[in-house]
Amino acid sequence: MTSTGTQGETTPGETQEAIRGRRRGWVSVDHPRYKWIALSNTTLGMLIATINSSIVLISLPAIFNGIRLDPLRPGNVSYLLWMLMGYMLVSAVLVVALGRLGDIWGRVRIYNAGFLIFAVTSVILSLDPLHGGGGALWLILWRIAQAVGGSMLMANSAAIITDAFPAAQRGMALGVNMVAAIAGSFIGLVLGGVLAEWNWRTIFWVNVPIGLIGTVWAYRSLHETGVRRAARIDWWGNITFAVGLTALLAGITYGIQPYGGHTMGWTDPWVIAGLAGGLGLLAVFCVVEMRVAEPMFPLRLFRNAAFTGGNAAALLGSIGRGGMQFMLIIWLQGIWLPLHGYDYARTPLWAGIYLLPLTVGFLAAGPISGHLSDLFGARLFAAGGLVVMAASFAGLLLLPTDFGYLWFALLVFLNGLGGGLFAAPNTSIIMSNVPAELRGAASGMRATFQNAGMVLSIGIFFSLMVAGLAGSLPHTLTSGLTAQGVPLADARTVAALPPVGTLFAAFLGYNPIQQLLGPRVLGQLPAANAHTLTGRQFFPTLISGPFHTGLVVVFSLAIVMSLIAALACLAREKKPRPEA
Repeated sequence: MTSTGTQGETTPGETQEAIRGRRRGWVSVDHPRYKWIALSNTTLGMLIATINSSIVLISLPAIFNGIRLDPLRPGNVSYLLWMLMGYMLVSAVLVVALGRLGDIWGRVRIYNAGFLIFAVTSVILSLDPLHGGGGALWLILWRIAQAVGGSMLMANSAAIITDAFPAAQRGMALGVNMVAAIAGSFIGLVLGGVLAEWNWRTIFWVNVPIGLIGTVWAYRSLHETGVRRAARIDWWGNITFAVGLTALLAGITYGIQPYGGHTMGWTDPWVIAGLAGGLGLLAVFCVVEMRVAEPMFPLRLFRNAAFTGGNAAALLGSIGRGGMQFMLIIWLQGIWLPLHGYDYARTPLWAGIYLLPLTVGFLAAGPISGHLSDLFGARLFAAGGLVVMAASFAGLLLLPTDFGYLWFALLVFLNGLGGGLFAAPNTSIIMSNVPAELRGAASGMRATFQNAGMVLSIGIFFSLMVAGLAGSLPHTLTSGLTAQGVPLADARTVAALPPVGTLFAAFLGYNPIQQLLGPRVLGQLPAANAHTLTGRQFFPTLISGPFHTGLVVVFSLAIVMSLIAALACLAREKKPRPEA
C-alpha cells in the first residue's frame, strides 16, 4: 500500500483505502514513521486497558465508601469479588474471539472500536447515580461492558505491531507494547491510590481524556496492513469457549466464598457444577475446533513447541504476578502500614507509593530486554527473567512480617526486573511463530492465557491463604481478644467467622474489630482495652502470624510456577517463517 501522489491525485496501483488515507492526511504504510505511529497508539491502548484492571483493585475501599456499601457484610462479598474480577474474566473470555474477528474483518477496525467503547463506558462508570447494592451492580455491569472495549484493544495491538514492524525490530516493538501492558497493572496501583484519596469517581474520569484522544488518533492514523481473509465466524466455537471459560472462572470465584459452615465454597453444588460444566464445555470446544474449517482458536498452532511453551509461560507467569500483587497489597494495607502508624483510610495511597520499586524495575528492564532479544535471541532472556522472579519470591519468604522497607523495596524491584526481562521476549516468541494471517488470533490467545492467569491467581492464592488462616487464625483471635477482656463467648463468636472476611478486611485496609464486637461488647470493657482493640496496632499484630504462615505457602507455589514457566520458555523454536 503506497501513497506517493499529491492530495487529489491517484497513484497507479494505489488501493482505495490508501487513497482515502492520503486524502485524510494519514501517514503511508511505507513511510518510515508509520510503524512508530502504530506502536505509539497501540501502546497507549494497552496501557489504558491494563491500568483499568488494577486501578480499581487498590481503590475498592474508597469505592465502597463512595457508594455507601459495607464490603465486610457477608452478603456483599459477591459485589466485591465481581467488581474485582468481572473485568478480567470478560477480558479472558473475549480476547480470542475478537482477535480472530480482527483477522477476518480487519485488526485496525476492531481495535478502533475498542478505544471508542472504552472511552464511552468510562464516562458512564464515573456517573454512577446509585448507592448500596444498586451502585455496586451499576459499576460491575458497566465494567463488564468496558472490558469488551479493553478486550478489543488487547486482542489486536500485538498483531498490528507485528504487521507494521520487520522481524529484526519486532522484539523491541513488542517489548515496548508488552511493557506498557504489564506496567499498566503496576501503574494502576499507584494511580488508584492517589486518585482515590481525592474522589473515587476520578479513577474512571482519568480514562476519559486518554480514551477520547486515543480514539480520534487511532481513527485518523491507523490503517490495515495485515493479511485479511474472508472467513465464516465459528459460532459454536465462540459459544462453547465463552460459556465454558466463564463457568470455570466463575466457579473459581465463588469457591473462595464460605458455604454451608465451611471456610470456602468448594463443596457448593453450584461451584462444582460450574467447574465440571466449564471443563466439559471446554473439552467440547476443543473437539469443535478440530472439526470446523475456520476455527476461532486454531489448535494447530500448538504443534509449534515454541508457541505452546510461550503461552504456558505467559499463563504461569501471570498467575504468579497476580498472586504477588494481591498478597503484597494485603501485607501493606492490612498489616505493615498500620503497624507503622498509617491511618487505615490512607493505606491505599501509601501501599501504591511503597510498591513503586516494582514498577521501576519492570520499566527499567522491559524495553532493554526487547531490544537485546532481537540481537541475541528471546528464549534465554525470557527464562532468565522468570528465574529472577523466583529468586525474588524466595527473598520475600525470608522477610519478617514487620520488615525493614529497604529489603522489601530491593526484592520487589528485583521481581519487577525479572518480569521486565521476561515479558517482551516471551511475546516475541509467541508472535514470531505464527503465520501472518493468524496473528490476530494468536495475539488473542496470548492475551487469554495472560488474563485467565490473573483470574486464576485470585482463586488459587486466596484459597491457599484462607486455608492457611483457617488452621491458626481462630485460636489467635480467641486468645488475643480474651487477653483484652472480651468475654470468651463473644471472642469465640468472632473467631468462628469465616477467615475470608478477615482476609478481605486486610485487603481493603479495614480494621474490623470495632464492627465485629459492636458497641455492646466494647462498652463493657475498660476504656484502655477498648482503645487497644480498635487502634491501629491490635488487628495487624493479631493476624500477622497466621498471615505469614499462609504467605509461605503462596510464595512457595509462586517459586515453583516461575521455574516451570522458565523451562517452558526454553522450548525449541522452529525455523523462522518467510515474512508475509
